[in-house]
Amino acid sequence: MMAVRRENNVKFTVTSIAAPLETPSKQLGISLGLLCCIYVATLHENDLWFSNIKEVEREISFRTECGLYYSYYKQMLKAPSIQQGLYELIHDNTTESKRTINILQRMNIYQEVFLSILYRILPIQTYLEPIYFYIYTVFALQTVYVIALFITSWLLSDSWLAGALSGVWYILNRVDTTRVEFTISLRENWSIPFFALQVAAITCYLRPQLKPIHQRVVLWLVFVSTFCFCLTWQFNQFVLLVQALIIFTLDCLDFLTKEQVVSLYLMQVLSLLLVWLLQFCNSMILGSLVLSFIVSALFIKHFQTGLKTGGFVIRVGKLALHTLLVLTLTFTINYSAKKILQLKSDEHIFKFIKAKFGFGATRDFDASLYLCEEAFGLLPLDTFERLAGTVLLYPYLCTLSVLFILLLLVALSNLSTNGSGQASKEKEDRTFRMRPDVAYNLLHTSSDSTMLFFFSLLTQQLMEEISELREFYDPDTVELMEWIRLKTPKRAVFAGSMQLLAGIKLCTGRVLTNHPHYEDQALRERTRQVYQIYARQSAEEVHKVLCSVGADYIVLEDSICYERRHSRGCRLRDLLDLANGHIMDGPGENEPDLILATHPRFCEAIKTDMPPYSTLFTRVFKNKTFHVYKLKKLKKKNKAENGP
Repeated sequence: MMAVRRENNVKFTVTSIAAPLETPSKQLGISLGLLCCIYVATLHENDLWFSNIKEVEREISFRTECGLYYSYYKQMLKAPSIQQGLYELIHDNTTESKRTINILQRMNIYQEVFLSILYRILPIQTYLEPIYFYIYTVFALQTVYVIALFITSWLLSDSWLAGALSGVWYILNRVDTTRVEFTISLRENWSIPFFALQVAAITCYLRPQLKPIHQRVVLWLVFVSTFCFCLTWQFNQFVLLVQALIIFTLDCLDFLTKEQVVSLYLMQVLSLLLVWLLQFCNSMILGSLVLSFIVSALFIKHFQTGLKTGGFVIRVGKLALHTLLVLTLTFTINYSAKKILQLKSDEHIFKFIKAKFGFGATRDFDASLYLCEEAFGLLPLDTFERLAGTVLLYPYLCTLSVLFILLLLVALSNLSTNGSGQASKEKEDRTFRMRPDVAYNLLHTSSDSTMLFFFSLLTQQLMEEISELREFYDPDTVELMEWIRLKTPKRAVFAGSMQLLAGIKLCTGRVLTNHPHYEDQALRERTRQVYQIYARQSAEEVHKVLCSVGADYIVLEDSICYERRHSRGCRLRDLLDLANGHIMDGPGENEPDLILATHPRFCEAIKTDMPPYSTLFTRVFKNKTFHVYKLKKLKKKNKAENGP
């Protein structure tokens, strides 16, 4: 809101009219949060008819890595005691065959551990099933998310109207803001509500004239929310890196005080270090770019004195040098840390980013898996149509443009001010000013008529979605899981696609060769080896690979072997052919150095049931979707002939 500061000298500033947080307005924020929670819960129930399907069907609905995470919650509940459950997680030998790994170190599953303990101690077992306790908790976090958005918008504008619009916009644009109703267990659905809470706390912390006692309380809230965010998502470091870069930029442009910058950096560092300890000294955290950046920024800031003194040209030059020094030291520290720690857990992410931004084509199997997924593709054009349809896009773009222009003007004004004792007086006399919390956030405002329009739209659009009823139907997968559970040994080891194996672990408890949690270099290499069942490899080579990882059974999926969902070059069999240096299937161009494979595709050839496939594998289960083969153990004579 624009306001006149002096009678004879008009000053343009982004300020606000103080307004107390009235009880009815608080209730509105909570009501919007509860509405979002009930809405996504209803969509989930209507989409699957969750309350009327069998337990195995409910578990199958936890697709891909969702099933893997939920399996640890189920495992903790089945354990004789909490202590035994924790011991089994720390010494797990069922998630990766022939290996004993610490699940609490490898994965961010403390939320499953906490929830399982809570379910054990609360008197709710008689009337609330464990699976409902789990999904309702995740849906309840959406309440926290919306309330945090409401508070942030309210703090920025001192108007409950802005808070209400933020909540309504979030709900209306559900397709583009969350996928919680069908990917319940994904780490982002646990962590992002805490991140929204952290942003609200930072917004409060950066408000002008905040009392010291209030600053300390809010900083604690920043720490707690940052810690919860980091603990529940393995990709927290990339989000925090972006946040640290924003703090660095605002510091360079003189929007924040030294105390504010150091405090916010320390909250990030302390949160990451505490998570590092809880995850049994997970080296991926110490090797994160955000830690290297914060250490570099604080170190250079401490020794590069006089950064904010001098005229405009001198200050810009100093800032350019400062930025260069910080970035150089960041990459030096990060490179050294990864070399010392021999860290390769996140190298596939940087390979993906490098290829995504066009820095050379890649045949790397792991990076290609990400590149070919729609979720990591460019934003679809219909996204903008949807956002415009809810009248969000144009007000957002207008507000963003105005604030960005004002931000540039204020930044130029700040850089033109000499950092002397007269700095505070000069700041008061500036033509353009912007609050630091506004500079940190995007301001969301709109008119009363727009809000009324949204509420009417809420009743044409959301009620239609809620009234649409579907039912979970996947009989082939149900049949497969029941057969595995009833017809195979409890310690049997299964090989197959990452997505399917996560479901097998959840529904049957069998041992896996690989799984979808991809943040481990050895696991990625094992997955590439196991996936040779969909490549052009000999029966002997595939059998050798599967035996080396301890597999007893392999599950082949027609939907992968004859995949049509992706275009040529992005089908799994194409990625394997490229990684193996083979020409891809079907019409189309191939790179000149690729060669014809000397063997047929394994997943097709094995179905002929002819030697050498019948010599090494026996089909034990088949339906329209899946083919399960049992590995025959080679006799010692054959082993000697084929080598170790």
